[in-house]
Amino acid sequence: MASVSDESLMRAVAGGDYASFEQLLMRHQERVWRTAYRMVGDHQAAEDLAQEAFLRVFQAAGRYKPTAAFRTYLYRIVVRLCLDHLRKKRPRPGADLAHVVEPALAVGQQTELGERANLVRQAVAGLPPKQRLAVVLRYYEGLGGTEIAAVMNTTAKAVERLLARGRETLRKRLARLLEDH
Repeated sequence: MASVSDESLMRAVAGGDYASFEQLLMRHQERVWRTAYRMVGDHQAAEDLAQEAFLRVFQAAGRYKPTAAFRTYLYRIVVRLCLDHLRKKRPRPGADLAHVVEPALAVGQQTELGERANLVRQAVAGLPPKQRLAVVLRYYEGLGGTEIAAVMNTTAKAVERLLARGRETLRKRLARLLEDH
């Protein structure tokens, strides 16, 4: 059985179908939370931002026009909320970053992987917001340059520059962080 498109679900939500909204929520909630978390570095703030993003999607269902993929539309909302949040509250690089490790690994390996993952998260969290956003959308969420440009309301060339600067900054920061450890 073919799955119903996000755009079709949004039309159903506009007609008052709460089950369709629940389907959209279930499909995208983890990705939205993950993106918000990687942008703001705080579990509770990411949860609040994700909830606000879905509330806005629900409220705008009647006005939704599928000029871009729903995923792009949703990321635009999340991105705006995250950037607004970051403007209001300066991020603390590395704050509230959970360690995700493979339980089958030896304790020493878990510790080393956890430390490395934390260093990477600290370096990403320290990027300027637009670079961080481009890096998160590309390398964590797997979006292509054109889709990132649509989400960020910029050009693909600008995204390439943001990614190049972000990678260079990460390379330098990680080299310094690794020297310190």
